[in-house]
Amino acid sequence: MRRSYKFPLRPTGRQAGALAAMLADHRSLYNGALQERRNAYTHPSKTKIRYGGQSAQLSAIRSFDPERQGRWSFSSQQATLRRLNKSFEAFFRRVKAGEKPGYPRFKGAGHFDTVEFPKDGDGCRWDSAPHDPQTRVRLQGVGHVRVHRHRPVRGRVKTVSVKREGKRWFVVLSCDDVPAELLPPTGAVAGIDMGIAHFATTSDGEHVPNPRCGRKNAEALAHAQRGLDRFPKRLKAGTRTKKHRRAAGKVAKLHAKISRQRVDHAHKTALAFVRSFDAIAHEKLRITNMVRAPKARPVPEREGVFLASGAAAKAALNRSIHDAGWGCFLGILAHKAERAGRVVIPVNPRNTSRTCPECGHVSGENRVTQAKFECVACGFAANADHVGALNILHRAGLALCVAT
Repeated sequence: MRRSYKFPLRPTGRQAGALAAMLADHRSLYNGALQERRNAYTHPSKTKIRYGGQSAQLSAIRSFDPERQGRWSFSSQQATLRRLNKSFEAFFRRVKAGEKPGYPRFKGAGHFDTVEFPKDGDGCRWDSAPHDPQTRVRLQGVGHVRVHRHRPVRGRVKTVSVKREGKRWFVVLSCDDVPAELLPPTGAVAGIDMGIAHFATTSDGEHVPNPRCGRKNAEALAHAQRGLDRFPKRLKAGTRTKKHRRAAGKVAKLHAKISRQRVDHAHKTALAFVRSFDAIAHEKLRITNMVRAPKARPVPEREGVFLASGAAAKAALNRSIHDAGWGCFLGILAHKAERAGRVVIPVNPRNTSRTCPECGHVSGENRVTQAKFECVACGFAANADHVGALNILHRAGLALCVAT
């Protein structure tokens, strides 16, 4: 079993400067490799440059620039080049599939925040001072950095990554052969319906409140954003004034706070479900499609005139969906269930809120309001989210019967 651990770093002032320099040099390497690929493609010969050719140039680059590129781990620089190669592979895959291509872009100072070390012991060493009661990680060119390890690390450390979030630094460990922590069986199963009014509703009728982290911090975020809007946009980070940097940092700090609150709620809710149920069924949501903006509807007879598309209402709904963080929660639920030996079953959500769980009648008229369900065929009435959870559980049972 594979598992990741994330711990805060406590670098000294000198180490923090070295970490920032390491990020800057890896970003420079990434942008230089991207520029080389762009130049080769625009050349009349259409020369193809791949990861192997660029990786072979690293030795010469490190010898030419020993004070910058030569300071850091060779394997971490290879990982940066592989990161660029994956971006190009994804670009060509999207082109062939007819999707929006999304050509790889140059990384600015605020858009390159992670350096990966592919192997523990090659340029980095986790728990580099085992005799010291304080856990440390050794990074080539930085030194032994203190780690706030708040829980034990299980399994074998496979890769080590250093990540910057705002002004904070973290180390992320990816471990192999992590033993499962099986929970005792409860004999209970549940279907979960995700929503906006309630974050989640189980087939037992229990409602999990929606934390609405973004909405609760919206006023403070709007105030901070207004302060940032006073300064010119599209300005390089290195040329910002002290007040400009302070305003940008305030906005970033609030966004980080909202993200932490959302992830914390997802972890606690997922853990409660995993401890309570042996099998959990949920909707297989395609959130990207759900938050897509409505297309403009032009009036045929009048050029430049469009019909009302409900874009404002849809934008408000999209904000609520993003604020709920369904995708984050479902990903955490799947990982916790795997670790605990539970079963998670994603099912097709089609018509789950329009189907009567008593008689099976499907109609849009069954959904009287957002919260009320009343079947027009048999008269069964219940909470709409509860009905959706019951139908999800029923479909999960059918899926298991077919699989067995």
